[in-house]
Amino acid sequence: MGEIKSYKDLLIWQKGIKIVSLVYQLAKSFPQEELYALTSQLKRAAVSVPSNIAEGYGRNTDKSFSHFLDISRGSLFEIETQLHIANELGFVTTQHLYNEILSQIEEESKMINAFSKTLKN
Repeated sequence: MGEIKSYKDLLIWQKGIKIVSLVYQLAKSFPQEELYALTSQLKRAAVSVPSNIAEGYGRNTDKSFSHFLDISRGSLFEIETQLHIANELGFVTTQHLYNEILSQIEEESKMINAFSKTLKN
């Protein structure tokens, strides 16, 4: 894991935190009756991305870190799916924020893929 002193130094962790913030902003506009359903599930999936990156880093082996990166990537796909569902149901009121999150997810997924490949080599 080289010269990185903390998981907080990882760009993939920083971007994960940004995605959490954006998801929470978007979810504020969801209907109150979704608070314990789709809203909660979406927030948990978002929080899972940087959390798993941090946990994987803390395991101190490349193999274990790679495993947790796979979990983070899976959470990104979960967020993307839940956002599409929310949009279909008419819960998304800020289209530019919705599109920004999808763009961030795509970028984060590519970054995690690249980082994971370096760990496996």
